[in-house]
Parts: sequence; C-alpha cells; structure tokens
Amino acid sequence: MFKFMSKKGITFTLSAVLMMGSLVGCGAKTDTNSASSATPAATAAATASAKPSDTPKTELSGTVTASGSSALLPLVKQAATEFMEKNPKVTINVTAGGSGTGIKNVADGTSDIGNSDVEPAAEFKDKGLVDHQVAIAPFALIVNKDVTIDNLTKQQASDIYTGKITNWKDVGGKDAKIVLVHRPDSSGSRTLVKQIILDNKEFSKEGITQENSGAVKTAVAGTSSSIGYVDTPYIDDTLKALKIDNVAFTEDNIKNGSYKLYGVEHMYTKGEAKDPAKAFIDYISSKEFQGKQVRDLKFLPADLLKK
Repeated sequence: MFKFMSKKGITFTLSAVLMMGSLVGCGAKTDTNSASSATPAATAAATASAKPSDTPKTELSGTVTASGSSALLPLVKQAATEFMEKNPKVTINVTAGGSGTGIKNVADGTSDIGNSDVEPAAEFKDKGLVDHQVAIAPFALIVNKDVTIDNLTKQQASDIYTGKITNWKDVGGKDAKIVLVHRPDSSGSRTLVKQIILDNKEFSKEGITQENSGAVKTAVAGTSSSIGYVDTPYIDDTLKALKIDNVAFTEDNIKNGSYKLYGVEHMYTKGEAKDPAKAFIDYISSKEFQGKQVRDLKFLPADLLKK
C-alpha cells in the first residue's frame, strides 16, 4: 500500500525542513534587534520634546529721553545713573525745562517721559498720557540768611507774592525791601505755590525769574532780603527754609495734613510705557529704590499718603 521514498528523497526533504526553520529563526532575531534599537531613539526624542525650552532674556538696549520738572531732576538723574550701570546698552538723557515743558514734550513725542510736579493742563487731557507717580516732593519757602524771621502765615506769604506786602518789617522782620524770586510760567513749582499758597491769585510781576530750582536756590542764597521757593532736596545751609503757619516741612506733618506745600511727582508717557522706558520707570518705582534712594535724596515715597 505504501510507497517508500528513496534515501536521496528523504535527505532532500529533511534539508528543506531544516532550512525553513533556520530562516524563521533568523527573521525573529532580526525583528527583535530592530525593536530593541528603535526604543532608545524614541526615548531620546520623547525626552527632548518634554524638556522645557530655556529662552534667554533679551538684554535691554536703546535710548530714553526724559524732560520737564527741575524739582524732580535730582531723583531722575540718580536713577538714570544707577539704571545705566545695570543696563550698559541703555542711554538715558535727562533734562529740566519745567513741568509744562515736560508734558508738552511727551505729548508731541519729543520726549519718551515727561516729568512733572503737577497734572497736565486741560489741553493735554486727550493726548493719551499715562501717569506714573514716583515720589512726593515737599516744597518750602526759602529766604536769604539775612532775613530775620523764621515763619510766615499762609496769608502773609500770599500777600508777599501778590505784591501787597513789599517790606520785611510788615511781617515782623527788619526794614528792608522784599526781593521776589520767581519761576517761569511753565514751572510746576510755580503752579503748586500759586494753587496752595496764593489760592490761584496772580503773582506780582516784580522781582526776578529763574529757569530752574537750582538757579532759584543760588539766587536766594546770594541776594539780600530775597524769598523764593524750591522743593526740599535743594535746601542746604546756604539759605533758610521758613515755617508756614508755624509748621515745618516733615514727613509726619505731610502725613497728618498740617503741612500742605508739597507735590506728587509724576512721570508721564504717551500711552503705556514700553522698554526701555518702562523698565526705567519700574526701577524708580521698585521697593528698593523707593525705600532708600528716594529718602536719601530728601524726597518721600510715592505711596506715603496711601498707607
């Protein structure tokens, strides 16, 4: 019934079976190796994509122009010096000219920052100016050291600057003509004194006018029987600061409301500030600068009256 294969046929058949088994084994080995080699690459790719990207901070650069208030000038100049040391690719140019000039300059794009002791006049209210309050500046009436009085009432000070009182003897001093030292109409200091002391009455046209606070200080210190007004960072022992209604300028007297001749110092930008001007204003507004340099320069922190 059965046909038996020859030895030759049996040998051929066995060889074929063995060859097929070998091929299957090699294929399995190749697949295993491929999967094994793909796993580290995939893991590396996954790890790389999961890593957060380290974006380097952009170094500040550019030029900032700030103009306006000479009352605020000492603070802005000090801040500019420090800021440029920390940011060597930034240049900050600071000039005075008066608060009105600073507001006009920032409104028309001449300056990046307009420094002012007062708020903008009505004509600038629609110019998109953004207010950054950076300090409080106490102001004082100052006199030459030969003036013998130490105090004026608010009414006496008003009468002197409106021209009703022209001799120191009329307010308890010696018989000497009063020499008025003014600031120009663009001055924020002048505006503050007009609002707070003169109740918006007009200044006398008598006297001399100085362009900035430093010049007022020099003029009063060097002119017999003179009177002027500056913010307190300009006051030194070359002249004398008067009390007003027997109240001296101090931080406590400003906080309790008994000393009223002071100004909130503003840095205006046209629209929201952009770097590097924004970074500069942020530096002045920082807790560190407000807590030390502002006081060292004889200003008071911007948030003093908000506490």
